[in-house]
Amino acid sequence: MAFNTALSGLNAASNMLSTTGNNVANANTTGFKKSRSEFADVYASSMGGVSSITPGAGVRVADVAQQFTQGNLDFTENNLDLAISGEGFFVLGDSVDNVNARVYTRAGAFHMDREGYVVNHLGQPLMVYAPNGDTIEEGFSTGVFQTLQLDSTQGLPKATSSIDMAVNLDSRKPESATTPFDPADSGSYTHTTSVTIYDSLGNTHVATSYYVKTATPNTWELHVYVDGQNMLGGSTTDPIKLEFDPDGKLLEVNNDPATAQFQTDPVTINPSAQDIQLTLDLQGSTQFGSAFSVNTLNQDGLTIGRLTGVDIDDTGVVFARFSNGGSKPLGQVAMVRFQNPQGLAKLGDTNWGESANSGAPISGVAGTSSFGVIKAGAIEASNVDLAQQLVNLIIAQQAYQANAQTISTENTVTQTLLNIR
Repeated sequence: MAFNTALSGLNAASNMLSTTGNNVANANTTGFKKSRSEFADVYASSMGGVSSITPGAGVRVADVAQQFTQGNLDFTENNLDLAISGEGFFVLGDSVDNVNARVYTRAGAFHMDREGYVVNHLGQPLMVYAPNGDTIEEGFSTGVFQTLQLDSTQGLPKATSSIDMAVNLDSRKPESATTPFDPADSGSYTHTTSVTIYDSLGNTHVATSYYVKTATPNTWELHVYVDGQNMLGGSTTDPIKLEFDPDGKLLEVNNDPATAQFQTDPVTINPSAQDIQLTLDLQGSTQFGSAFSVNTLNQDGLTIGRLTGVDIDDTGVVFARFSNGGSKPLGQVAMVRFQNPQGLAKLGDTNWGESANSGAPISGVAGTSSFGVIKAGAIEASNVDLAQQLVNLIIAQQAYQANAQTISTENTVTQTLLNIR
């Protein structure tokens, strides 16, 4: 009986050595979670139960339990490397062609494959929540998974709808010498400035503003032309009237003191594109006794852009940056958690699968509820503490030697019995 008891101890110590050795071997494996051998004692029982004088029958391995404590974050120079600080798992498709078969991981070393998919070293694609539109305000469909593909992404054009323009008009200038206004006659206007704008197809056009000082004190007229076409045509035939107070600050635009904005009529510039209609925001314009200057001149249109970079914030929102200065969300990194993560099935390659013991995955968003935050440009290191593991190796070795000594002692006792004559 003592032989079997000691043998069970040897098996338990061997299991602990194997578990600890595996931890040590994976001390540098990204996203690895250490395991711990857990043991239970064994007693022989009969119909009458276990007697109080019955010695134990040894030990058995009750479980090799994974320990999902946080690993250190190692920062990298790859924006696609992701680490979770807190609870949760990344969701991976089994392959680009089989995204419905999913596995879960804490290893966030990702890169872009030749088709532009964001994948790990096995080619398993990172899953994200689908965006509801082209702006972050429209949100994401939590629980609706899709792959993240970058190379097919381009910045869509956007027609200019607003021009912010703050200028200083030189109050010392005399009124224009020539009337009526003619953009081809520089004597019919006092100042001019231009800005490039875009139509709905991303084509460029030039919007030119002409400022005409009038005979009325502190009053100017503004004419706006795009590619030589009057933006104030159609129902609006008169120029925009700008009135300033005695201190040189803009007082009214077209007799409206409540706003410094003016909206032009729709004008066809490109027959293939939508008509251009502009809102001119003149807030901040002045009339001081100094040279004409343009202090602000911005427009909100965009031409077609190519992908120049990707940013991922703490909530997992993936932003594409484009050469035209635009950006748009491509998705939000999907995260799940489990009621019992220790019950997850180990699949290797630092992947885990759902099991009956783990419970079903619970989808969520980084930084909310019990989900951790996502750190881009970082990976989570193994949570193995080498110093502790080396101590465990010594403990397992001593346990193995002690059980071997039990067998040796039992063998000596047996030989003594056999030598009785």
